[in-house]
Amino acid sequence: MAFFSNPKAPENFALLSFFVILSCFTVPSLANFHRDAEITWGDGRGQITEGGRGLSLSLDQYSGSGFQSKNEYLFGRFDMQLKLVPGNSAGTVTTFFLSSQGEGHDEIDFEFLGNATGEPYTVHTNVYSQGKGDKEQQFHLWFDPTAAFHTYSIVWNPQRIIFLVDNSPIRVFNNHESSGIPFPKNQAMRVYCSLWNADDWATQGGRVKTDWTKAPFVAYYRNFKIDACAVGTPCASKSLTHELDANGRNRLRWVQQKHMVYNYCADVQRFPQGTSVECKRSRF
Repeated sequence: MAFFSNPKAPENFALLSFFVILSCFTVPSLANFHRDAEITWGDGRGQITEGGRGLSLSLDQYSGSGFQSKNEYLFGRFDMQLKLVPGNSAGTVTTFFLSSQGEGHDEIDFEFLGNATGEPYTVHTNVYSQGKGDKEQQFHLWFDPTAAFHTYSIVWNPQRIIFLVDNSPIRVFNNHESSGIPFPKNQAMRVYCSLWNADDWATQGGRVKTDWTKAPFVAYYRNFKIDACAVGTPCASKSLTHELDANGRNRLRWVQQKHMVYNYCADVQRFPQGTSVECKRSRF
C-alpha cells in the first residue's frame, strides 16, 4: 500500500460528463463536521469536537479511524487544518485526500508519513486518474507540523491541480491530456481523511516500525473549508480558474528546491523507460 490510499468506503460513483461543471453548487464557507462529514470507520476512535468545528482521529493496535464528506464534488478548493501525531509517530499515516470510487477511480492525495522522534514528517502527494497513479512527490516541511495547526489545501480545476501548505504552493500537476496523459476531471470525488498503521512501508521504507507502547496516536482536524462544486446545482467557484501568480511561482520553486525529497520525474531506477511526458512539459 506504499503509494495509494484506501478511503474504506463502499460507494461507487458513475462517470460524470465534463458538462456537469455547469450545474454545480458553490459552498464557499467553513464546513461543520456534524453537518458536512460523517465518521465512517474506527469504532468510536473518531470524535467530532468543538460543536462541529473540530474532529480527532485516533489509532491503536486494533484499528485506526476515518471520515468522509457527505457531498461529492467536481472541482473546487478544499482546505483543512491539521495538527499531526506528535512524538514517535513512526509507522502512522495521516491523510487528507479526494477520491472517487470503483474501477478506474480518480484520487488526489495528501498523506503525512510519521517518523521517529526528532525526525521530520514526510508529506507524500500523488495524483491518480482512471485508476493509475505513480506520480508521487514528497516533501519535508519547514516547520513542526505537530506543534500547531497548519492549513493544507487542494485546488482542483479542469486546467490543473495545486497542492498548498499554509497557502504556499508545493506542487502543481497540470492537465496534459493533449499529450495522452489522463487527468481527473470526469468523476466526482468525496473528501476523505484517515489515520492508520502502515509500518510495512510508511517510515523509511518500512525499516522503522510502530511503537505500540506510544498508542493511542491522535491527529486533529479543524476548520474544514469548501469552495467547491457539489454535483447538481449552479456553480461559480473561484477555484475553477485558479492559477499561480509570480509570487506563487517563486514560492513553488523555493519549496521544490529546498524541501522536496522525492520526485517521480527524477526516479530513473523506478522508471527506466524514461521521463513521463508531463515531467518534460511542466516547468515544475
